[in-house]
Amino acid sequence: VVTWNVGTAMPPNDVTSLLHLNTGATNDADMIAIGLQEVNSKLNKRLKDALFTDQWSELFMDVLSPFHFVLVSTVRMQGLFLLVFAKYYHLPFLQDIQTDCTRTGLGGCWGNKGGVSIRLSIFGHMVCFLNCHLPAHLEKAEQRKQDFATILHMQQFEGHAASGILDHDLVFWFGDLNFRIESLDIRFVKYAIDSNILSQLWEKDQLNIAKSTWPVLSGFQEGPLNFPPTFKFDVGTNKYDSSVKKRKPAWTDRILWKIKSPSTGPGVGGCQPSQGVLSVSQLCYCCHMEYTVSDHKPVAAIFAVQFASKADNPPVEIYVADEWSRPEQAVVKYKMAADFHRSSWDWIGLYQVGFRHPKDYVSYVWARSDDEDSCTEKQVCAQVVFSEEALPKGKGEYILGYYSNNSSSIAGMTEPFQV
Repeated sequence: VVTWNVGTAMPPNDVTSLLHLNTGATNDADMIAIGLQEVNSKLNKRLKDALFTDQWSELFMDVLSPFHFVLVSTVRMQGLFLLVFAKYYHLPFLQDIQTDCTRTGLGGCWGNKGGVSIRLSIFGHMVCFLNCHLPAHLEKAEQRKQDFATILHMQQFEGHAASGILDHDLVFWFGDLNFRIESLDIRFVKYAIDSNILSQLWEKDQLNIAKSTWPVLSGFQEGPLNFPPTFKFDVGTNKYDSSVKKRKPAWTDRILWKIKSPSTGPGVGGCQPSQGVLSVSQLCYCCHMEYTVSDHKPVAAIFAVQFASKADNPPVEIYVADEWSRPEQAVVKYKMAADFHRSSWDWIGLYQVGFRHPKDYVSYVWARSDDEDSCTEKQVCAQVVFSEEALPKGKGEYILGYYSNNSSSIAGMTEPFQV
């Protein structure tokens, strides 16, 4: 999970270190959520396949696609951005994807402040990513609490699985939460940073104080702040604010998580029936001082989330030959799960390995919707054929994906094969 207030800046040339890529197999992530604040919100004229693209999204897709990450979903509210990526082979197990946004700026009229969320089912577990930009300034702590409560109250999703944010099995809450350091003067704060005695600042951090006093924050966890405050820097440097305002450094940029507490039935007492179903451990929580395009430093966290999979098979299983060396081999057979709701607008896309998002196909064919009655559990339901014109001209590695119009997601995917 990454959060970064980019201060309307242009993207840097390289974000590899920020995304912890090339770090070896131990930290090889399966999913990446990126929350940005203060993205330059002037309208971008380029629209591609109804996917709203901008320089930041393009950069992250360009950097992540060679590592087999695909953009699962994105949501934008003015300068507030949230992007969720996953390794392509997980896509069929990421379902029920929904987004929401809540404006809290100017009394709820303006989207410069507020929250944007992407929620989805990951192998049958409901997970919500919430990126917030809360009100600035030391004295606005109470307003931050109210705005967070408003965002939690306003955001509602369709379906019975998890209608509110806190109904999800796991919530990641992050962003420029704008909490400041109380009562200590700027000289002491800078002395503590320079001397690396950050613990003396923790107890005066407004969010740490609020965790024990605000019911709305009950259950939210955060790793230790073993990195220096990430705000406010002179742009282009690692020096704290040297302007006339001399703003006090603060940990404004944060990443927290909350596991849904198990519902204890009557008479169960203190035991936890669903203990061990889902656990989270934080492997890393750090800021990235090497980025200087903004007055904030980006913050990243790596989590290991353990759970039992509730989904062994994808909604759609696709069968294809290991190689298409002649046009007549371009036959695709597929089988749908009994509870899969298909649409006449579903299609099967042919993707080059390293594709960026679900509509980044080389070609596609509509998924047929006849043969409905002849489906039995053991039987392949339907087949489609790619015409010779639809096949790529050069050789390469490709993947087939079944795109579900109802869920706006890929419901089935093959292993890579040669064309």
